[in-house]
Amino acid sequence: MNRSGRVQFVAAVALASILIVPLAATATHERSTAMKLSAKGAFEVKLAPVTQTEHAGGTTLGRFTLAKTFHGDLEGTGAGEMLTAGTSVAGSAGYVAIERVEGALGGRQGSFVLQHSGSMAHGGQSLTITVVPDSGTGELTGLAGTMQIDIEGKEHFYRFEYSLP
Repeated sequence: MNRSGRVQFVAAVALASILIVPLAATATHERSTAMKLSAKGAFEVKLAPVTQTEHAGGTTLGRFTLAKTFHGDLEGTGAGEMLTAGTSVAGSAGYVAIERVEGALGGRQGSFVLQHSGSMAHGGQSLTITVVPDSGTGELTGLAGTMQIDIEGKEHFYRFEYSLP
């Protein structure tokens, strides 16, 4: 590398360190100042079918609206849409949903959006529910987290692990 090339390389490294190091420090600081919290409670859910179509091979596709009322550490309502797929195999299915929640979480008012992805394979279940990044409003701006659902009989319960700046 000639002298001119070395000067350009050193200048590029210096510029990168000026730009990248403060960004990394800011990201680390923002993560470390977020409050790690948890919420739990019960909820009621009402599903209403919008469409359902059966296809060859036993596959059924469906679309539903959902309405929830949350109680406990999260007091509010949820409204959303759910898409489902059922198969000819008992205990195997999948769903995705988007749900907007409005209310108070730990006493802080606002709204946020939850993204659901669930599947069942021969009765075994997998469910992921996460807060859509940057969907928090009001006092819930910056909310991040994951929710778990437990069903006991006909009662529904949530556990919500979340962070706020």
